[in-house]
Amino acid sequence: MSTNETRYIEAVGRRKQAVARVRLHHAGTGSIKIDDRELEEYLPIEIMQQAVKAPLRETGMDNVFDITVHVNGGGIHGQADAIRLGITRALMEFNPEFRATLKKAGFVTRDPRVRERKKFGKKSARRSPQWSKR
Repeated sequence: MSTNETRYIEAVGRRKQAVARVRLHHAGTGSIKIDDRELEEYLPIEIMQQAVKAPLRETGMDNVFDITVHVNGGGIHGQADAIRLGITRALMEFNPEFRATLKKAGFVTRDPRVRERKKFGKKSARRSPQWSKR
């Protein structure tokens, strides 16, 4: 690899329908860009910002990487969780010793809950048609 190429670690995080492709760039300042927008602009809710930054805080890597994310699908809550999982996987690729810390915090496991499919004879996944005696 030549010196002018940018080095980064790439990982994918998923949650419900959201898919986030995360890149951790070495020797950064701690900025997080999601689809070419700042984190605070893309996710204006403070709790979601904290969820995205949680793996970095847990490992003490707050201001070590510049992070760029491309995310699509799902809502903002699912996207925030997908970004968190992508950052977690990239950190584990950077340093496998982080796995124990991140696993204890509950960031390593992908949340398997997804929308249940609609079944035939039903109005939605479980809702039955209204019953009428006469």
